[in-house]
Amino acid sequence: MKTQVAIIGAGPSGLLLGQLLHKAGIDTLIVERQTPDYVLGRIRAGVLEQGTVDLLREAGVSARMDAEGLVHEGVELLVGGRRQRLDLKRLTGGKTVMVYGQTEVTRDLMQARELNGAPIIYAASNVQPHDIAGERPYLTYEKDGQQHRVDCDYIAGCDGFHGVARQSIPPGVLKEYERIYPFGWLGLLADTPPVNHELIYAHHERGFVLCSQRSQTRSRYYLQVALEERVEDWPDARFWGELKARLPADVAERLVTGPALEKSIAPLRSHVVEPMQHGRLFLVGDAAHIVPPTGAKGLNLAASDVNYLYRILVKVYREGRTDLLAQYSPMALRRVWKGERFSWFMTQLLHDFGEHQDDWDRKMQAADREYYLGSEAGLLNIAENYVGLPFEEVA
Repeated sequence: MKTQVAIIGAGPSGLLLGQLLHKAGIDTLIVERQTPDYVLGRIRAGVLEQGTVDLLREAGVSARMDAEGLVHEGVELLVGGRRQRLDLKRLTGGKTVMVYGQTEVTRDLMQARELNGAPIIYAASNVQPHDIAGERPYLTYEKDGQQHRVDCDYIAGCDGFHGVARQSIPPGVLKEYERIYPFGWLGLLADTPPVNHELIYAHHERGFVLCSQRSQTRSRYYLQVALEERVEDWPDARFWGELKARLPADVAERLVTGPALEKSIAPLRSHVVEPMQHGRLFLVGDAAHIVPPTGAKGLNLAASDVNYLYRILVKVYREGRTDLLAQYSPMALRRVWKGERFSWFMTQLLHDFGEHQDDWDRKMQAADREYYLGSEAGLLNIAENYVGLPFEEVA
C-alpha cells in the first residue's frame, strides 16, 4: 500500500490529524493496534480549550459537540473554605471552554472517517516504522496472520506514551524531562447530575478534589489518593463519603450519589521529550508529552500538535514548503512547555504534598494561593492559561 501520510494510532490526535488532512486532499492511512471498542472504552478528559473547539469545527466534526457540549464561562476554586469563581469569559475577553468528553470526540472522528471512506486498520499487531531518517519511510504491520507494508512520505506517531513511534527513534536523539508526583487521582464516573453547573477545583487538608462532568446527567469526580492505594479498596460508599468530607457542607448537601460506571486510579506525572521529530517521523500528543490532569491540558496539547503538523503538511504539499518541516518541533514544544508549566503550577497550588513537602514549601504554597486567588492579575493568569493560549501562525 502507498499513502502520503501514515498515522500510527487511532486516538483523538491521530483521527483529528487524519480528518484535517483528508479535508485538505492529502491521503492518509491510520494503523491502530487496538479494536474500535477498546479505543472508545478509554475514559479520558472532557474540557476543551477554545482553540481545540475551533479546530474540531474546522475539521467538520463539531455538529454533535455544538449540540450537546456544555459551554462553561467559568470554574470555581475552593481553598481554605473560600470559594472563588474564576470568570473565564470576563477575564479573557470572551473566551470559554467546552465540556465534551474525549470519548465523544473520538466517536465523532471515527464516524467521520468511516463516512469519508478513508482507510483505517484496527487490531494491527507488530506495527513498526522503518527508514524514518531517509527519504522513503514505510510502515510494516501484521493483520490476520499476514504482514503488510505501507510506503509513505511522512509518519505521524499518535500512539501514546507506550507506543512504538517514540521507541523507534534511535538512542541518544531524544532528551527526556520528567517529574513524578507522590500521589494519584482516584476517578469515578456516574450517571448522576453534576453537583455544580461549573467545575470545582478544591484544595482540602485531606487532599485535592475535582468535581467535573461529561453532561447534565453524567458526572466525573476525582480524589487525590496515595500512590499505593488500590481501586478495589474504594467501594462506592467509601468514595462518596470521602468526597463529601472534602467539600463544603452546602456543596456536599447537593451531591447526588449513584453506582460507579467506571473507577480507576491514575498516577500523576509530567513528561516531555525533545525534539518531537526525527527525520520524517513526527511525534504527536502523548507520544511526546504527558501532563498531570490538573490543568486540563492533555487532549488540548495533542490538538495543538495536530494543528501545527497539519498546517505545515498542507504547505508542504500545496506550496513545496519542505523548509517548514523543521519548524514542527520548536513550534509544538513552545506551547507544550507552557501547558506543562500551567499543569505543574495547578498541581502545586491545589494538592497536599504531605511528608514530601517541607515547611518552606508549605509557606510558598500558601502564599501562592493567597496571591493568585486574591488578585485580579493572579486570576487573569490562571484564566488565560485555562482557556488556552493562542496558536502560533505557520508562515
